[in-house]
Amino acid sequence: MRIASFNINGVRARLPRLVEWLAETRPAVACLQEIKTADDGFPESAFTEIGYHAVWHGQKGFNGVAILADGVEPADVVRGLPGDPDDAQARWIEADIGAVRVANLYLPNGNPQPGPKFAYKLDWLARLRARMAALAQDERPTVVLGDFNVIPHDHDVWSPAAMADDALMQPAARDGYFRLLNDGWTDAIATLNPRGGVWTFWDYQAGAWQRDHGFRIDHLLLSPQAADRLVAAGVDKSYRGREKASDHAPVWVELRA
Repeated sequence: MRIASFNINGVRARLPRLVEWLAETRPAVACLQEIKTADDGFPESAFTEIGYHAVWHGQKGFNGVAILADGVEPADVVRGLPGDPDDAQARWIEADIGAVRVANLYLPNGNPQPGPKFAYKLDWLARLRARMAALAQDERPTVVLGDFNVIPHDHDVWSPAAMADDALMQPAARDGYFRLLNDGWTDAIATLNPRGGVWTFWDYQAGAWQRDHGFRIDHLLLSPQAADRLVAAGVDKSYRGREKASDHAPVWVELRA
């Protein structure tokens, strides 16, 4: 079972590239971030035509997340990260896909830091930890994935010095991420690539793609029950180089049935 994550950076703007990727790689589950559309603008029919069922949590012009499932209706859908009823940003959606619980997130960027945006990021990380603890109590295969906007280690970025002041690399943000792992979740990409050097994002500026100046912020975290089924994980890097591509590449994990 292949479960993938793709920060699409505008689902309508990148729809041809997205459908192309789905047709060529055919993941069982595809989780999208930054769909950047209100609920009524989501292009559901484009996915229905190729056999995917979709659920989504949209927001006009910003954020937004969606889960696509190949030939299966997502069940028990939760929209919005629990813990703050006043949080109106569309950054979390979770659902059952067969026997696997899938939670898709777009964690706040946090820049500029310090400031209210970084404080929101840290608060969101704390709420995420609480929700993941609740999911873990079910003791079933669970995958929490998406754009975490955290560079965990220096070997997850082309130049630590270049990103040293960015919210993505601040000790408090990294600490929030490491607390998730210490709770028993497995970072699939890091487990299979312990030396790092795997990028998932290349900025549009300064020739970052052409110079391979990237970093890893898209993560796939597995509960112990899912980690026991881990077969492979990787990045569909070539899709970042296609015409009108997102600035992220898709990431994926393969679980044994």
